Amino acid sequence: MERFSALTACSRKRPRLMAIPEESSSWASLHADLVRLIGSKVLAGDLMDYVRFRAVCPHWRSRSDCPRGRGVVDPRFHPRRWMMLPEGHGLYPGHGKLRGYIRFFNLSTGVIVRVLLPLFRNHCILDSVDGLLLLQRDEDTVIRLLHPFTGDIADLPPLATLMRLPGANLNVRRTWTYFRKIGATSVSVSAGGVITVMIVLHNISMLAFATSRDHQWNVPPWRLSPFWRLISSQGKLYMMDNPTLGTSHPGDTQIFQINPPKHEGTGSASSSMPSQKLIATCPAGKMPVPQYLAECDSEVLVIGYSDGFFTHPLVYRLSDLILNRVVPVTTIGGNVLFIDERILSVSCKTVPNIAGDTVVAVHPTDLYLAQRNFNSHTWLPAADGCIAERDVSMPYSLIYHIFTCCQRAFWNKGTISYQHKNQNNWKVKRKWRQGVSLTCNTLILL
Repeated sequence: MERFSALTACSRKRPRLMAIPEESSSWASLHADLVRLIGSKVLAGDLMDYVRFRAVCPHWRSRSDCPRGRGVVDPRFHPRRWMMLPEGHGLYPGHGKLRGYIRFFNLSTGVIVRVLLPLFRNHCILDSVDGLLLLQRDEDTVIRLLHPFTGDIADLPPLATLMRLPGANLNVRRTWTYFRKIGATSVSVSAGGVITVMIVLHNISMLAFATSRDHQWNVPPWRLSPFWRLISSQGKLYMMDNPTLGTSHPGDTQIFQINPPKHEGTGSASSSMPSQKLIATCPAGKMPVPQYLAECDSEVLVIGYSDGFFTHPLVYRLSDLILNRVVPVTTIGGNVLFIDERILSVSCKTVPNIAGDTVVAVHPTDLYLAQRNFNSHTWLPAADGCIAERDVSMPYSLIYHIFTCCQRAFWNKGTISYQHKNQNNWKVKRKWRQGVSLTCNTLILL
């Protein structure tokens, strides 16, 4: 495990700390067990609140666990509700104008912080999971998990080791483009501290997995469903499948849970495989064709439409379907679901012009960014601008910044979805990031 950088304050000068009289510092005399209990409650809410909690006084700091050095290996310290905020204007992470800084957005509070992360001079972002960033190092394609606030890093095998698969390198350019388009990522940590990462290569319906102790990526003998995108939740992946899709009378949709490989002791996962298990069925009579899976407040949701025209959203809880309770959800805790390639659950407090219990998506027919409340029968504009004509005025609404987080191909390149003449191709280091050529490196690895 490596630590790279830390959260930086906006001001260069720190205020001088004033001594507090002993009689007025009763909080500093709290019993150690009570400090740890309060700290665990604060940490369950948000990591940055926990950092502030530890900064109250030396006593609280010494009696609570430090996240530095444990940011990746201890799931308690994963910054789950934090998402990298795309800057727009092509200012990708590592762009010279950003001077090494990246901004992060809290999906629950709307707070924005700025972090100094100079390693992006030779790294690019592939995905984000539980607030951790999945990175690729340019020169050798090593995959890394970065905790943006503690600077902790866990190294995984090079992505190039996937080229060992039969037929993978028949078209190097196309294959590399597929490998770098991650559809979902899950992270789990064993009791022995072994980190397992599963990544979904959606375009080729492939699941790859590796541990922090492996030297190459592996794949299970089975393939993923090519029709739906998977999601990650609490270290597992969830997938929908319907063998009758495309027929005149589609049947029920099956929902599978994909568990990470099991570990014995502190060994690697090379001797174990991910396992998939059928956990629920969504009746076709209730939801003709489910479209998405999403995570909201630690619950997995099944999202679709009640008609064939994609105009009337319908949501079920996976936990209800597992118990054979097919009851539509009427509230999602006041959150807003941004729906695209990736689905984000955002508190309505962060987007004041959108009410809670609302979905935000591209309108199915009129192609504008629309919103629809669960208690409404009408789609309304969520932000200004016509998506069909790529006419989104500047400065961009925060809603467009959040919606861009749902599209990895734009999000990791500092561009805003649907902005004028927008492109999702890398303009720098294309041979490492776009999938042009790693032939020489691959031959050496083989």
